[in-house]
Amino acid sequence: MSWLVALPALDGREYVYRVHAPADALRADVFWAAFHCHDDGPHPRAFDRFDAALIWRAEAEGTGHMNLTVHQY
Repeated sequence: MSWLVALPALDGREYVYRVHAPADALRADVFWAAFHCHDDGPHPRAFDRFDAALIWRAEAEGTGHMNLTVHQY
């Protein structure tokens, strides 16, 4: 299953990341996977507050093992 995480950044933009994780994944784990991917990239710093992020399911796939692979959009 995929999750989308929108992180607001200091430049006023939102950066959206796709995180592959099972449906029962903890939202905090999904958030931190996206945040660390953003933090390692060239973009301005994102807010590291969990409640500042928008997290939602992107699609309904099978729920395999937790795989926190992140793709930036």
